[in-house]
Formats: sequence, structure tokens, C-alpha cells
Amino acid sequence: MGELYPQVESALWFDNFFELVICVLLSAQTTDAAVNKVTPELFRRWPDAPSLAAADPDEVGEVIRSIGFWRAKAAHAVESAQMIVADFGGEVPATMEELTKLPGVGRKTANIVLNKAYNIVDGIAVDTHVFRISRRLRFSDAPTPLACEQDLLALLPKELWGPVNEQWIHFGRDICTARAPKCGGCPLADLCPSCGSAEGNPGRRRR
Repeated sequence: MGELYPQVESALWFDNFFELVICVLLSAQTTDAAVNKVTPELFRRWPDAPSLAAADPDEVGEVIRSIGFWRAKAAHAVESAQMIVADFGGEVPATMEELTKLPGVGRKTANIVLNKAYNIVDGIAVDTHVFRISRRLRFSDAPTPLACEQDLLALLPKELWGPVNEQWIHFGRDICTARAPKCGGCPLADLCPSCGSAEGNPGRRRR
């Protein structure tokens, strides 16, 4: 993937570590483009952890209501801001253990924040693209992203962990799409056991 995507950047728009946490929290089961539509107004009204910590979740929800699960995400955003202020002195924490204490923040979000904010690689952020590609390549048959991450950590050398998420996101959007993957033009076609299947699903390779 490194040859295909040597330089990749996050599709999310953020200016600081706090905005990064909130953006990734909001991006769960929602496209980055959808998140980018709501965050300019969100951060205009609540530009930092103290201001968001004091916000009414219902008002936050009105700003982000165009994204999926906006009610829960609004509540989690406010609660996370409150914890950042109360427990971490207003600074985004820099460990997996502390980040995953924030409401709505799991390993995927924490991995992304650690990598992008602090250049700490403590795992692999397994989103829908990474999960799908891992299963199609048969790197993992795990039923959940968390279990899939453990398979990838055991398989891939640590120096590759950091860029996996962004590289595979681009690959998943460009070629290995959820529906009708472009197997004919895929540079991994000769290696992929799912190549040529109707949906790129393992076990259905055409001869």
C-alpha cells in the first residue's frame, strides 16, 4: 500500500488535538465528508474543551444532526470535553488507557489520535475499510474490528502499523469498495483470494 499511497493525510478537517478527538469521535459510522460539513460551525461555537464542556448537548445535537447517531455523539462530545477539562487539565491525553476513558472513544479513535497528535503507534485503527480489506485478503476472519486489529498486529511488522489506516481507507474508497470492487484494476489482484468474486467476498473466487 505504501507504493500506492506514499503520502496520505486525514480527510477530516481539524486544527488542533482537541478538534481531532471530536472529529474522529463524530466520524464513527459516518463519512468524513459529512463530518467536515458540520465541524466548522461546531468549532465556531465551541472552539475548545472548556466551551464544549459547558455546552447543552441538545444545542450541539442541532449543529451535527445531519450525521449519523447525532444525539449520542453530541452527548459523548460534551462528556468527553468535560472529562478532558476535569481529569486531564484541558489537554488531550496521550495514552491509550486515558483516551479510551473518554465517552465515545474506543481503540479505533484512540489509535488515530495517538498517531496523528503524538506520533505514538500503539495499534492499528480498524475502521470499516480496514476491516473489509483485511477479510477480503484473508488477513483476518475475525467477526469484530477489535479482534481484527489483534490479527493485524500479529501479522504486520510494527513499522507498518502507523500508516495502515489512512492507506487502506484510500484503497478502500478507490479500488476495494464495499460494493462492486474494482478487482480488474487492483494491484493486489494476484495475491487476493477474493479477487473476481461478485462482491469481493472471500470464498467466492471465479475460475
